[in-house]
Amino acid sequence: MVKEIYIAGEWRLGQGDTIQSLFPADQSVNAEISTASLDDVNEAIEKADLAWRKAEWRNSLPHERARILYKVADITEARVDELSKLQTRDNGKPLAETRALTLSAAATARYVAAACEILNDELTTQRAPDFMTMSVHEPVGVVAAITPWNSPIASEVQKLAPALAGGNAVILKPAEVTSLIALELAKIFEEAGLPKGLLSVLVGRGSVIGDAIVKHPLVRKISFTGGTCTGRHLAHIAADKLITTSLELGGKSPTIVMQDADIELAAKGVAYGIFSSAGQACIAGSRLFVHRSIYDQFLNRLVEITKGLRVGHPETSGVHLGSLINPKHLASVDAYVQLAKKEGGQVLVGGQALTEGDLAKGSFYLPTAL
Repeated sequence: MVKEIYIAGEWRLGQGDTIQSLFPADQSVNAEISTASLDDVNEAIEKADLAWRKAEWRNSLPHERARILYKVADITEARVDELSKLQTRDNGKPLAETRALTLSAAATARYVAAACEILNDELTTQRAPDFMTMSVHEPVGVVAAITPWNSPIASEVQKLAPALAGGNAVILKPAEVTSLIALELAKIFEEAGLPKGLLSVLVGRGSVIGDAIVKHPLVRKISFTGGTCTGRHLAHIAADKLITTSLELGGKSPTIVMQDADIELAAKGVAYGIFSSAGQACIAGSRLFVHRSIYDQFLNRLVEITKGLRVGHPETSGVHLGSLINPKHLASVDAYVQLAKKEGGQVLVGGQALTEGDLAKGSFYLPTAL
């Protein structure tokens, strides 16, 4: 059965094409999902604009919006095992990691709820004795939230909770390859009592559906986590519309190890910083600078730790690294390793895909240091 999407508080088939959600570990089909059309986008945004302006939401008190977020946190925690398994099926991360991300999402919802209830502000001094200074917080309106495939449940709640706490409406466009958890979040917000129309989850290609969302005249803010090139494109769109953005973009994050560092602590920290999420994170420490006085000692320990990491099926207990997101990404990672070798780099550990046995069906790559 083809899964429905969430359009302005209603579950129905999108008018776009049907796509498949694939389990990265073996390329088996998780589900078939309908996608949004441009008409679906227009409908969702127009209804969202009406929804946030309704008195019952616009005039709701902070503790009333917080109550919804507390319920979201409670429901998420109660369903942590189910949601963790779903995200593992979505993006191939080990269950231990997706469980931590699910609990992080619940904690985010609870934190934002608490912050919403106790919000304080600072006022500038009066300009004159007969002037009164005041500060009023008002919703922006319709917020476009576009999320990546590497940590979807955490990224999505980090966008949804603050925007809804502020009295806005949100159009969520999840990564096309990891849409299952976003659709499940819509059910959780619905169960928690979020009024109809304030949230839509529109599945589809970023270059088509994502573009249509951010360019819509009723969208007043863009929140995006993803690649730098796409972020730059969205910044141009926002500039043309004179609206604000929150951009969390990728990078080549360096880790610096100084000569007085605790070798063991630093080596474990570096390994975690790059190999968690199989390196698929915007904050992954993919470059390493080590003081020459401890270079050999540190590198030897890092290689030892890396060799001890277990790559395997993400649903198996004790696995440190699961599958990369898809074969295309696997090929990209391997191409960079081969380029480094061609340019004189030496592979100290790893440096190859796992192409034999049960893991050959997925996109598994050994943790690598060059």
